Amino acid sequence: VQLQASGGGLVQAGDSLRLTCAVSGRTWRTVGMAWFRQAPGKEREFVAAISWNGQYTNYADSVKGRVTISRDNAKNTLYLQMNRLNPEDTAVYYCAAGGSSYDITPSKYAYWGQGTQVTVSS
Repeated sequence: VQLQASGGGLVQAGDSLRLTCAVSGRTWRTVGMAWFRQAPGKEREFVAAISWNGQYTNYADSVKGRVTISRDNAKNTLYLQMNRLNPEDTAVYYCAAGGSSYDITPSKYAYWGQGTQVTVSS
């Protein structure tokens, strides 16, 4: 499974952004996927996860209500829609595959994309 994240950028507080993760590999449709983020000087933290069929989702408390994770297995793509962004959302965002919608620790995911930078100015 290979992952490539894109869609990051510089936005203002209150703006929206949609991240995309293009996925290749024969088995990705059968595994859960997630988004993590890592700010400078901080550990990588869980943002959201989704089950293999999209039926179950899980969100970090810090983004619940502002962020939606989704996947389109036909298009081999994972999405993260982020609304009402604030400066605390500034980080490199990574897509990951291999866990379940209940897995919130990075070690549960075997496959990682390269990350995309999101910067939110106040």
